[in-house]
Amino acid sequence: MHNKFKVIDLFCGAGGLSAGFCHGEMSRHFESILAIDNDAAAIKTYNANFNSHGIKANIEEWIATNEVPAADIVIGGPPCQGFSLLNKNREGDHRRALWEPYMDIIQRSGAIMFVMENVPGLLKSDEFEDIAAKAESMGFMLLNPKVLNTADYGVPQTRKRTIAVGIKRDRFMLDEVPAFPPKPSHQAPEKSGSLPAWISTREAIGDLSEPVGTEIRDEQPPLNLHFGRNPTELSKERYQAVPLGGNRFDLQKNRPDITPACWIKKTSGGTDLFGRLWWERPSVTIRTEFFKPEKGRYLHPDQHRPITHREAARLMSFPDDFIFWGSKTEVARQIGNAVPPVFAQKIAAYVLDVMQAKKEDVFSPEKKMPLKRTMAYGRT
Repeated sequence: MHNKFKVIDLFCGAGGLSAGFCHGEMSRHFESILAIDNDAAAIKTYNANFNSHGIKANIEEWIATNEVPAADIVIGGPPCQGFSLLNKNREGDHRRALWEPYMDIIQRSGAIMFVMENVPGLLKSDEFEDIAAKAESMGFMLLNPKVLNTADYGVPQTRKRTIAVGIKRDRFMLDEVPAFPPKPSHQAPEKSGSLPAWISTREAIGDLSEPVGTEIRDEQPPLNLHFGRNPTELSKERYQAVPLGGNRFDLQKNRPDITPACWIKKTSGGTDLFGRLWWERPSVTIRTEFFKPEKGRYLHPDQHRPITHREAARLMSFPDDFIFWGSKTEVARQIGNAVPPVFAQKIAAYVLDVMQAKKEDVFSPEKKMPLKRTMAYGRT
């Protein structure tokens, strides 16, 4: 028997990052003890999957009145809108400062390691310089922060995210800490090498039948979230005008009479808008409004409709038995904002490897000497 590493998940959402640490094989080594998010539906989802310790709260208000439990690792990421390239007017965005309570909880919990996840733009932001400086002042070193593509780690989606891992310098044998990032498990099909090709959209959703109805259903997964929309006749005509692999420019070419005027006027950019996913490639980044094809490449590869909530969840690598709570819009937001669990599991495996380089903190009462590590995981 061994003690599990205790994990705090901040800005946890539905729990995609926690799923990587605390479901499946990794659940032998990690235990989530606290999760915080200000989205009530997401916390309900989190608690349905992770032993009811998720708290719906404003993180700054919560830490002002609550004691932070002791933990080994803090995971999560401040809301990304302040760093995102999609947010063009970023000056003065108060959400930039949410990394500060994140760092406060690391310090107050006594954690010796943290994993921060965010959009690619974080690495080039002024905020990241501040985050790095704060981490250094707290005795942490960052392990080569990188933008990683989740498709390289077995997710059927080319989602790029910044991952920054920090460790307490004085708690690790630094020459034994493995290099970051972890080695990819998959590669782009056009690359030469021995790794398997990226997982395709077909592999993720190709077995699903046509969706039924327009609401979340009281059925066993995957059918509970495999429902459609109720598009207008005009929308149906537009879907039918987009060929395999096509997008809004194909719609304009094939049916200019039903193409929105704003797209006709805008002759460049937006090649994913109103686009179809490709069967033999991973999906594009799944965002919170994946059910609206005007927002991205979210049309089904060959059916005349947007992808369903179940299809989006699978493209995010959520297992079918992961429980979601909330309205259609709330569940879509939870899916689109999540860290893909399969990717999170690869990060968790790396964290476990790093923890093997932790200095001993248990002493023999007889000799007052560090006990020899007897296991390749956990704490002894």
